[in-house]
Amino acid sequence: MPPEAPPVRVIPYGRQSIDAEDEAAVLAVLRSPLLTQGPATAAFEADLAAHVGAKYCVAVANGTAALHIAMAGLEMEAGEGITTPNTFVATSNAMAYVGLTPVFADIDPATLNLSPTATRAALTPQTRLIAPVHFAGLPADMPAFQAMAADRDIRIIEDASHAIGSEYVGGGRVGNCRHSDATVFSFHPVKTITAGEGGAITTNDEALYQRLLMLRSHGITRDPARLADNPGPWWYEQQALGFNYRMTEIQAALGASQLRKLDHFMARRQAIVARYHQAFAGLNWLVRPPETPGQSVCQHLYVVQIDFDAIGRTRPQVMATLLAQGVGTQVHYIPVHLQPWYRQSFGTAAGQYPAAEAYYDRALSLPLFPAMSDDDVEQVITAVRGLV
Repeated sequence: MPPEAPPVRVIPYGRQSIDAEDEAAVLAVLRSPLLTQGPATAAFEADLAAHVGAKYCVAVANGTAALHIAMAGLEMEAGEGITTPNTFVATSNAMAYVGLTPVFADIDPATLNLSPTATRAALTPQTRLIAPVHFAGLPADMPAFQAMAADRDIRIIEDASHAIGSEYVGGGRVGNCRHSDATVFSFHPVKTITAGEGGAITTNDEALYQRLLMLRSHGITRDPARLADNPGPWWYEQQALGFNYRMTEIQAALGASQLRKLDHFMARRQAIVARYHQAFAGLNWLVRPPETPGQSVCQHLYVVQIDFDAIGRTRPQVMATLLAQGVGTQVHYIPVHLQPWYRQSFGTAAGQYPAAEAYYDRALSLPLFPAMSDDDVEQVITAVRGLV
């Protein structure tokens, strides 16, 4: 029998980039006295706040926890929250956690972000929150959301899980909270920087910051200035119903080390995106992601839209063909309003958000991460162009 062919090496759609500096940072914490609630977390928070230009930062266990307590910390009355259907379920799930009814508004087909026009049409007297998502790293139109929220005393939380490193139109880094009450980041392994898991909230509101600190850790404070009583050094008080969403020192050390490499990661991502844009220009069956001349964007995903009918293949067939050539792909995202729980709980249905659904029908995420070699990039390009 002939020898079996070696397995094809698959380039995943996303992957962390870990080096010896990251390993040393984690090892130093492992050898330290504290693995949680120590100085590494505070240092990471200070570094991240300084990097984005916000006054305060609270690091937590993951991005979903960040969304949850950011919304809980605003102490909103029962009502509705508006977000995009083109996101992971965590954005709208967090609304449900805090007693808001998730309401979706359609996307702008040109940016794939939440449409300000559709959002304004979805506003009601019950709207308490708007949560734009900076999809794939491209910032949403925050001045437009800020203006409509100010007219009605609505709060804003930016879901920037994809967008650390990106800048708004006109400048300023995502996370500076000039247009919002708070911004949320995620440090999952496929994100631009990772802490293994992990998340963070930035804000310029000191009162919100203090509530976030308590909500992160069971609603408990040890701050002498905030205690109703203080009989001794052992004393603490639970002043709210909080959660155990603390980030470990191990996560914080890795996150801080990764943050120092963010500029490098961003430059490599931008170089890969530029090569993809060049290689896929002129393909009449493929639409490239939105381009942003003059705006600095750290792209988390490279999502193309493919006319599957035009090339005579279904999306599963395309994914299988690419996988056989060592190119992993993914779909971001199944529109949230099509998920069974949302259909059952809130009566959402197919056809409600036609732009988001039309985008989803064509979407395919290609590999994009800093550790890709030039040969990896060319392998992806050759495989994609070879579909027709």
